[in-house]
Amino acid sequence: MGIDESRFRVKAGNRVRLSDYDCGDTRLMPDKAKAEAATAEDIAHLEELQERLYAEHRRALLIVLQGMDASGKDGTIKHVMSGLNPQACTVTSFKVPAGEELDHDFLWRIERAMPRKGHIGVFNRSQYEDVLAARVHKLVPLEVWKERYDQINRFEQLRTELGTIILKFFLHVSKDEQKSRLEERLASPRKNWKFSTADVKERKLWNAYQDAYEDVLTKCSTKWAPWYIIPADHKWYRNWMVAGTIVEKLKSLGLKYPHPKEDLSRIRIR
Repeated sequence: MGIDESRFRVKAGNRVRLSDYDCGDTRLMPDKAKAEAATAEDIAHLEELQERLYAEHRRALLIVLQGMDASGKDGTIKHVMSGLNPQACTVTSFKVPAGEELDHDFLWRIERAMPRKGHIGVFNRSQYEDVLAARVHKLVPLEVWKERYDQINRFEQLRTELGTIILKFFLHVSKDEQKSRLEERLASPRKNWKFSTADVKERKLWNAYQDAYEDVLTKCSTKWAPWYIIPADHKWYRNWMVAGTIVEKLKSLGLKYPHPKEDLSRIRIR
């Protein structure tokens, strides 16, 4: 089914204040059962659209997932991308730069991970860590990270001109919900492995991260690579929003299977 995501797409040039967005908003689809059924339909449709994208072999799709710890990046990948053919889909998780990455500019590792024609790439964190964590932890001087917004915009514009569609999702989770999810990781033996004391330390920097995200969403939502602010306190609603937005975007491309290179009507298999 179609989804009206215009309320959550950040218009280029608009100043974003995250306090204006309700992390628990479910107004577009308040019925959980209906949302889950619609998500299942979208995942099935996504499988078909991916096949067309792969067969056409002209364009690629990049999906960027950003958000605070426990906002649901892994969960979104697990549920929304479950129907994709792994042959034409890659997931890249960006950690703290290390080794060879440190010998290059901050976009080098991003360029290497960009999806090929016909493929879908999913970034769990992304180039935006270099204006988020790098800013909050003062890993580079202010004059360095301030230049990166424009550098990222120009990089994304070039990639879209060369055939990569970019969708960027900010999973907007509340501080209370994050606390609940981190406590769940502590309490459940099945989820202990996901818990990190670093998440607790990062939580103390909540306000600094909120400020940094507001600048990212304000300065880097463009016509060619828009940001979507996804209410993420309800996992089922988050999945419905992300799946529906991806499907609608792929449908808008008018993806078609390529014509055969020869007249198949004359071929006889004996």
